[in-house]
Amino acid sequence: MTSKTEFYYMDDDVTQPFTAPHNSGKATPVEELLKLGVLYYQFPELEQVNKLAEQRHYKNRDHIELSKEKIPEDVLNEKLKIFYKEHLHEDEEIRYIVDGEGYFDVRDLQDRWIRCKVVANDLLILPEGIYHRFTLTDKFYVKAIRLFQDEPKWIAINRDALDKDGEIARQQYLASVSA
Repeated sequence: MTSKTEFYYMDDDVTQPFTAPHNSGKATPVEELLKLGVLYYQFPELEQVNKLAEQRHYKNRDHIELSKEKIPEDVLNEKLKIFYKEHLHEDEEIRYIVDGEGYFDVRDLQDRWIRCKVVANDLLILPEGIYHRFTLTDKFYVKAIRLFQDEPKWIAINRDALDKDGEIARQQYLASVSA
């Protein structure tokens, strides 16, 4: 059975692992994500990703593969805990899913979690300053391309430790989505 992309509000069931679906049953239309500045594309061909990268001035990329087969389970679990901590970035976060699946959770303007299940051929762009987090699904496998405008960097500013730069990125984000 082929997995499919889904967007929905998360439930509050803390008894389930964060890799569980946590589907509240309330779907979120992609238009709601657009209002938050989140862009979603489905690109069956890598050439489409390359074209978007050129249009948006993404000059660099790297590849990441997360799986129990490639990474020892204890190391993978530690990575997932880091990725799942609510944070923001001072740059866009761009991911193209080559294979497998994962969850990007983003905060809406009422501070509710929207879960974005991404699968092969999905490309998601999270704007600078949006609170979000990532985890694998219970299949524990994703292969992705990360795109960057400049040198590859991934600096997470955790919500519970927001510094001045993070606060500036957050305020700019809020201004951009409330305009």
